[in-house]
Amino acid sequence: MHYVWKEWKENVKGKGLWISFGIIVLVSLFLLFKSSSLSFEQGIYILQINLFDMMIYLIPIFCLFLGAFSLFQEKEQKTLIMLLTRRDTFTGFLLKKTIAVQTLLIIPIVAWFLIYLLPIKFLFEIDFISYGALIVSFICLTLVFTQLGMMIGSVSRSIMQIVGFAVAIWFYFFFLHDFILLSFLSDVSYDNVKFFSIVYFLNPISAARIFLESALGTYNFDHMSKLLQTFMWLKPGIFLLINVCFYMIVSFAIGVVFHRKEGKE
Repeated sequence: MHYVWKEWKENVKGKGLWISFGIIVLVSLFLLFKSSSLSFEQGIYILQINLFDMMIYLIPIFCLFLGAFSLFQEKEQKTLIMLLTRRDTFTGFLLKKTIAVQTLLIIPIVAWFLIYLLPIKFLFEIDFISYGALIVSFICLTLVFTQLGMMIGSVSRSIMQIVGFAVAIWFYFFFLHDFILLSFLSDVSYDNVKFFSIVYFLNPISAARIFLESALGTYNFDHMSKLLQTFMWLKPGIFLLINVCFYMIVSFAIGVVFHRKEGKE
């Protein structure tokens, strides 16, 4: 709890957190305004799809930078050295820091989209299960990319390295991952479709999208072809859960093993 309070006091004075959440609030309000003319029954479906499509641009890049700079700041201001001299290991520090940063980012996101539900209920017929799936998808994206950001902050020695790593990771998951898979799509068969599925769902954006769209009823997995049944050998929610656990654990381990002790401009 000490680390959560410390993280809050440090970020509440800065501009990065407020600018990030300010953009998320403004974009979501704009989408609500644009969707207000839609039908009462179908409007919520279109709004949720549009919200997700916009948030996958914003949440990953914001979390990458906020997570990276939150840890890099500890090295740059030499507070990390003081914290580690209190007989605390870097692994223990990173775990506490992870809990603090994740809490700081997830609570405002969840709080805002719960508040956002109030005007929605006057405009559309709400399916609380599908809206809950939307919030869960945002939480999962926040968990993954914040942890990746903290990994970046741990292994980086300069601000330019942070910017380069963050942009490269965002570009890979948003564009390059699917582009690489498309180049191998013609070679997919019954023999290798499960491996193709594993690689596809290694992208947290793809895993969150399939999870949300299945909750919205966009995809009907009750009547699948044999090939699609092999591709979807687990439920979308389980794929998403495995994805989050995988990146949380791997990012944390890389952050510990390849930790750089000093930061510089």
